[in-house]
Amino acid sequence: MVGARSAAMAHNRLADRHIDAANPRTASRALPAGTLSVSFVRVFLVASAVLFLAAAASLNRLTLILSPVALVLVLSYSYTKRFTWLSHAVLGLCLALAPVGAWIAVRGSLDLLPVLIGLAVLCWTTGFDMLYSLQDEEHDRRVGLRSIPARFGTRSTLLWSALAHAAMTALLVVAWRVSGGGWLFAAGIAATAAALVYQHAILRPSDLSRLDTAFFTANGFVSVALAVFGIADVLLLR
Repeated sequence: MVGARSAAMAHNRLADRHIDAANPRTASRALPAGTLSVSFVRVFLVASAVLFLAAAASLNRLTLILSPVALVLVLSYSYTKRFTWLSHAVLGLCLALAPVGAWIAVRGSLDLLPVLIGLAVLCWTTGFDMLYSLQDEEHDRRVGLRSIPARFGTRSTLLWSALAHAAMTALLVVAWRVSGGGWLFAAGIAATAAALVYQHAILRPSDLSRLDTAFFTANGFVSVALAVFGIADVLLLR
């Protein structure tokens, strides 16, 4: 996880350094601001990729076989905003690899349950990345970058994001049933749904002033709630 995510983030900063420099919101990032050099980030990227591949090779044969596929996918995301407004879903697919990859790492095989959880992560990420991209709607439109806000506007983006999060909640319920989960996992799903409702309730097409709260606070709560309730469900009720 550390290797793959670090490689993906470093590559994203490298690929977007000129775009970031032209955007007032991102101009202060390390590469555009000159805090880090391009050569340093490239070395860090290679080291992170090697760490990921070595860790995958140490687990089992299937993780080794699939690790280059995962690496190519997470590195390719950086270019998607240049040609498709579905880049949010590509990012969702990258993050969806986490539960699927964890399952394969432990079991050495694949099953329906991690796929359902992965699809839930895909919908969750797609939804919150649409919200995050609202900050750059005008900039993306001006420089020709593709995103749902730039293509469809704020109002439609809020609706699409809400639908993606509704789909996430539904997939979590299906995963709960398939896994035979107990009331603790169900409580975690309910808490997640409440956080997502709150996230969308505090945003309006005419007022995005609480976007940071909607993005960082609500999504941070979702991550922790699902983990805590899910782990507790497994440890205490089975």
